[in-house]
Amino acid sequence: MTDDDLLRYSRHILLEEVGVEGQERITAACALVIGAGGLGSAAALFLASAGVGRLTLVDADVVDLTNLQRQIAHGMDRIGQPKVQSARTAIAALNPGIEVQAVARRADAALL
Repeated sequence: MTDDDLLRYSRHILLEEVGVEGQERITAACALVIGAGGLGSAAALFLASAGVGRLTLVDADVVDLTNLQRQIAHGMDRIGQPKVQSARTAIAALNPGIEVQAVARRADAALL
């Protein structure tokens, strides 16, 4: 862990249940988020904030004005963009160390 990582995740590291070893495990973890809408956009931001090292976002939809009151990863400047790309942009602004794979497809049986 770098000095910046130690500072960024210091509140986790201070927790006896997490510590440096636990944060390193979080950083090495990967998560799949299906849907980058109301729940998925918030979940992706929280996972990135916590330091989960690799996120895969899957959603076939684009950002629409009607999404913005509940989908916190998106903004006015990203209307018309694929939601996964918009969420990747938000994650990069929040925690640039997170690797994000954006899959602009429906999460059907063939994909999964």
